[in-house]
Amino acid sequence: MRRALIFCLAALALLLNTPSFAAESTVEEERAEIRKTSQAILRQLYQSSPAARKRIAASAGYATFSNFGMKIFFAGGGAGSGVAVNNRTKSEIFMKMVEVQAGFGIGVKKFSLVFVFDNENALTDFVDSGWESSAQATAAATDGKRGGAYQGAVLVAPGVYVYQMTDKGLALDATLKGTKYYRNSDLN
Repeated sequence: MRRALIFCLAALALLLNTPSFAAESTVEEERAEIRKTSQAILRQLYQSSPAARKRIAASAGYATFSNFGMKIFFAGGGAGSGVAVNNRTKSEIFMKMVEVQAGFGIGVKKFSLVFVFDNENALTDFVDSGWESSAQATAAATDGKRGGAYQGAVLVAPGVYVYQMTDKGLALDATLKGTKYYRNSDLN
């Protein structure tokens, strides 16, 4: 059991310390790759949840993340990168994310997240202060006022909704347990 835990922690450390892009790539090449991935994530979201297009267009901003995670026995984690976009100013903030999980399981998962911010304060808090989640999101997929506008999304904080997608489309829930989102100081 102890060896399995040591192996898992070593694998997690390797995953979290692996750069998301080749070392010789330039900052602008890394930004371009994140933008390209962001557009692919949005296309996937709009295909699986067409109402999301209007919701994002009407929002203060959004953030997209591409993530890779794994879980081996009692521990797991993941890492990813993304970009937050202010719809009013069109400014971009490049970001990173890391997550740590506890509990029994095994597996590898590639997934994407799209955060939608209803107001400027929620967006600003996300990009300026970083954001951390320590509980599983289990809220309803509607705010009670806009009907299907948030179909497939989960409320994770006041004014912040998230869509989680896997290779198979929109996920049924969004687990953000032990996840930290923060500015990518190398790209901003």
